[in-house]
Amino acid sequence: MTASIDDKLIDQARSNLYTAVLSDTLDAFGFYEQATHPSIRPLDDTLVLCGRARTGLYMEIHHDDPAVNIYEKEIDLVDDLKPDDVAVFACSGNLRIAPWGELLSTAAHARGASGCVTDGLVRDVRSIRAMGFPVFSGGIGPLDTRHRGMMMEADVPARIGGVKVESGDLIFGDVDGLVIIPKEITTDVIARATEKVAAENMTRDELKKGTLLREVYEKYGVL
Repeated sequence: MTASIDDKLIDQARSNLYTAVLSDTLDAFGFYEQATHPSIRPLDDTLVLCGRARTGLYMEIHHDDPAVNIYEKEIDLVDDLKPDDVAVFACSGNLRIAPWGELLSTAAHARGASGCVTDGLVRDVRSIRAMGFPVFSGGIGPLDTRHRGMMMEADVPARIGGVKVESGDLIFGDVDGLVIIPKEITTDVIARATEKVAAENMTRDELKKGTLLREVYEKYGVL
């Protein structure tokens, strides 16, 4: 249930862009609240996460019902991931659960998914880092979801790190943070951000030559 953001567009963004330039570009489009809270951090600062969101919405629980498989919906979502999808597990900031770990990372990676984002915790960190799978989370902890939380719905609007997200939106993250680009404007944002990167490169070259910052800014209009 993903939007048809072109695969080439995702590759272009992953190869050439970064969170800061995308955040600036979103500001230029009038979208000022697309960067998640700085508490949402990558497990590996060297990796870039870029792909289409697949949302899963969790609720907090305080019991275990033996007749209910609390993992059912998250299993269905992970098994349905497509290449360049990003699992987005929205837990409403519930830090009592680690809904993502090594086994889900392994399953998602095998399906060609691009990564995971959760505002809950993540566990099995050494194994996830070893496989080079990009994961952003609200923290690290060993807590299973059983007795603590369960996914109630998939592919529904959610909020993560203070930002609304829907399945099909573009998720982009690096060491500077994470931005969510609404699917309706993704093509235009990527095009504008690519232009801005070119202007920043020219700005950098002139600054290295010793040109005054004010002169360069007046010429290219970027900082």
